[in-house]
Amino acid sequence: MPGRGVPLPDHWSRRWVSSDPKYRWAPEPPGPPFVVTERVAALHAAISADSEPVILVAHSAGCLTVAVWASQHVGPVRAALLVTPPYLDPDWTAEPDETVDVFIGHVPREPLPFRSILVASRNDPHATFAQFEAYARDWGSELFDAGAVGHLDSKTGFGPWPDGQRLVRSLTVPPSHDGSAGT
Repeated sequence: MPGRGVPLPDHWSRRWVSSDPKYRWAPEPPGPPFVVTERVAALHAAISADSEPVILVAHSAGCLTVAVWASQHVGPVRAALLVTPPYLDPDWTAEPDETVDVFIGHVPREPLPFRSILVASRNDPHATFAQFEAYARDWGSELFDAGAVGHLDSKTGFGPWPDGQRLVRSLTVPPSHDGSAGT
């Protein structure tokens, strides 16, 4: 699941999709505006297209898409890797004359019905570490502290991101008894 923008060619998500046929976009990154109903519909169509359980990989606003989808649908989802979701204050609303192209509305804060790992950054411009912790707690996600990695995107130097690939692989096996992500 892409975020709000279109990932650059060197972004880890683009690299993963172009180098491994197991990865597919849902949807192909359309860029702004971020219309959550369209993104949720595209995700639902992709999940429903096959009965084989999937592992969702979402970056930024794509994580919000996953949370909204999970609050409205069921489907064959084994797990999700949620990478640096932006924090949206539940009380925030746009001014009447303000034009915004981001998710506006309720971000579901209920546990996801599948295993998930939330990747948190210590210096993300879109969320504090405490806000990542709150999302992880509310969604029932394992928290992975990635350190000071910004928004974990091309601007902060993340091309291949092998740690992310290890996290996805860890989602294919049952969680360890100590609650760690198995990395």
